[in-house]
Amino acid sequence: MPAAGAALAAAPPSQAQSVQRKGRLKQSVTRGCFGKGMPLAEMCRNAARLGIKGFDLIGPEDWPVLKEHGLVPTMVPGGSTIRDGINRIENHARIEPLHREAIEKTAAAGAPNVIILSGERKGISDEEGIENSVRFLNKVKALAEDKGVTICLELLNSKVNHPDYQCDHTSWGVEVCKRVNSPRVKLLYDIYHMQIMEGDIIRTIRENIQYIAHFHTAGVPGRHEIDDRQELNYRPVAQAIVDAGFTGYLAHEYSPTRDPLRSLEEAIETCDV
Repeated sequence: MPAAGAALAAAPPSQAQSVQRKGRLKQSVTRGCFGKGMPLAEMCRNAARLGIKGFDLIGPEDWPVLKEHGLVPTMVPGGSTIRDGINRIENHARIEPLHREAIEKTAAAGAPNVIILSGERKGISDEEGIENSVRFLNKVKALAEDKGVTICLELLNSKVNHPDYQCDHTSWGVEVCKRVNSPRVKLLYDIYHMQIMEGDIIRTIRENIQYIAHFHTAGVPGRHEIDDRQELNYRPVAQAIVDAGFTGYLAHEYSPTRDPLRSLEEAIETCDV
């Protein structure tokens, strides 16, 4: 681990005594889990106290706040967007320098992952989108391999939340990973999104775990708490992830409908298998 990363990982937690978790599945969080109005520093204090290890989708400008509370930036933003991603050649020149910069900064911080997004189809076929995505990833995979950073292509649903998004099925994302053939190009498997598109979550995870570097959670339908008011049973899903030998992070990415800290504590406990 780079010196900066070692320092980040070794930083002390908040003053409050952290809840001791089993630790078989490392959990992280996103800002949205805390509702509205809570400052990032307070989010970090609460996350550390509850046994969370990191924060997803936090940019470098806020990493000192994470470090102060012993948290790692577990999924770093890159240069792509949900609408305009790597599936179209005309986006590559804009995204590539931004993505390279994100990889460099992620490595310097000792953080594990950078997110990449396919973008919307906008009329192109699945095969063309795969070919264009592979072409982009082949340009940047050597840097990711050299720096020890994993590029994570996110799976999103195109049925409810992100119409026309192309990487909307596990098979599409896996095919991209197979063609790129790099240990540093994998998937961000969003359980919420793939439940909407495919279902069959546990079997899909087991069969494709070698191509998955990161997970996101949320309740279906609604993208709220992962409690008993939604259709997924997250505890056996978490157990299946651990049993498959997964060593990365599972990040909670839902919008709470009740007390945010109570909801988060319950989500963490559910996945602490």
